[in-house]
Amino acid sequence: MDMADLGLDKWLKNHTRELCGSKYSVARVIAVDRGRFTVKYEDGESHAILTGKFFHATESAIDFPCVGDWVCIDYHEDGSPANIQDIFPRKSFLRRKVAGNDIEYQMIATNIDVALIVQSCHFDFNIRRLERYLVMVNDGYIEPIILLTKTDLVSSDELEQLIATIRSTGINTEIIALSNVTGSGIEKVQEMMLPRKTYCLLGSSGVGKTTLINRLIGNSELATKAVSGTGEGQHTTTRRHLIVLEKGAMLIDMPGMRELGILSARKGLGDSFSDILEFSEQCHFADCGHTNEPRCAIIAAIKNGELDSEHYQSYLKLKKESDFNELSSAKKRKKDKDLSRLIKTAKKNKSKH
Repeated sequence: MDMADLGLDKWLKNHTRELCGSKYSVARVIAVDRGRFTVKYEDGESHAILTGKFFHATESAIDFPCVGDWVCIDYHEDGSPANIQDIFPRKSFLRRKVAGNDIEYQMIATNIDVALIVQSCHFDFNIRRLERYLVMVNDGYIEPIILLTKTDLVSSDELEQLIATIRSTGINTEIIALSNVTGSGIEKVQEMMLPRKTYCLLGSSGVGKTTLINRLIGNSELATKAVSGTGEGQHTTTRRHLIVLEKGAMLIDMPGMRELGILSARKGLGDSFSDILEFSEQCHFADCGHTNEPRCAIIAAIKNGELDSEHYQSYLKLKKESDFNELSSAKKRKKDKDLSRLIKTAKKNKSKH
C-alpha cells in the first residue's frame, strides 16, 4: 500500500528521511488496545511495541502514539512485533481532560481531517453536549460536521425543529440528517468522505455509530447490539481503530465518551462561540464584564433575542472550566518542577558528603 493512501501528505512525505532516517520505515497507527499498538505500513500490518529509549524519553502520556499517528518503525520479517522508534509531528488532534480529578490531557486520536459528531434525534439530543464536542474538535484543528441519526424515530416537523434549535445557538456547522434503518442520508455521508482523508466518529454510546460504519463498509463486520425499547442503542465499540473504506476514505471509530472535560481550550472556545466574541467586540468598554455594564452588546443581544441566553451561559461554563483546569495544570507543573529541583539538590548535597 502507498502510504499516501493512508493519508501521508506531501509535507510529511518530504520529511520522512529527516524524521526516520534511512534505517526505519514509516507506518500509521491504526489501533490501540490497552497499550498495544497495530501499525500499517507499505508491506502490511504488524503489532508494535515502544522501544525502551522512546518510552523513557517521553515526558507525558499524551506523547505516546495513539490512533492516527505516523511513526517510525523497525519491523521484523519473522513476525515479531515492530519497534516504534519515534513519532511524527501531529497536524491535528482530539484530546480531552482525563476522567476524574487529575488535571492532565488524554490524547484520543490524531491527524484527523473531519470529525463527524453524532447525535440521535431521539433520546440523545443535547445542545450543551454538542457545544462541548464542538469546542473539543475546533480546539484540535479539525473540521466538524454534525450527523443527526435515527430520523426514522421523529417526524419531519420534529427534525426541522431540532435543526432550528441548533442554528438558534449560533452553530453554523454543516448538518447531515440520516437513518440507519431507512438508509436516508447515508449516500450523502458517503459522497462527502474523500479518499486519503481521515474522519472520526464522535458521540455517546448507542447513537448508531457502529451501525453507520457497517453501512459505510457495506457489511456487518463490526458487532452491534439490539436496540432497546426506548430506541436507545447499546454500546459496542471497545477500542479505537482506523478503518480504510472501499473508496479510500479512512474512518476512526472509538468508544462513546462519558466525560468530555475541557482543558486549556481557548482556540476551541473562540471558534465554537464566535458569535459571542463578535458581540463582545461591540461593547462600549474594552474590559466589559457583560454583567451590568452600560452599553454592553452581549446584554443587549440577549434582551432583543439576537443571542440565546442558555448558549451564552454554556460559553461561560465551558470557559470557566477551561480556565480553572489550565490554572490547576500550571500549578501542578510548577509543583512537579519544584519537587524535581529539590530532589536533584538533595542528591547533589548527599554526594558531597
